[in-house]
Amino acid sequence: MPYGYGWGMWGLTLMTVSTVLFWALIIAAIIALVRYLQRTGRGDRDTGTAEELLAERFARGEIDEEEYRRRRTALAERRRRT
Repeated sequence: MPYGYGWGMWGLTLMTVSTVLFWALIIAAIIALVRYLQRTGRGDRDTGTAEELLAERFARGEIDEEEYRRRRTALAERRRRT
C-alpha cells in the first residue's frame, strides 16, 4: 500500500491552482464574449429616442441640416398631437 498522495503536496497544490486558473479563463472568456456581442449588437437595435437617433444621423453626415430640421419639426408636431 503506497504511502501518501504520490505527488506530494506540491503536486496537489499545482493541480488545484491549475484547475482554478482553467475555470477562471473559461469564465473570463464567456464574459468577454457576452460583452463583445452586446457591443456589436448595438448598431442593429434602435436604442434611444427618435430625436437622439436623428441627431446621430446628422452628426454622421447621413442627412443634411435642412433634412434634420424638417424631421425634428415633424417629430415635435407628432408629439404635440399625441
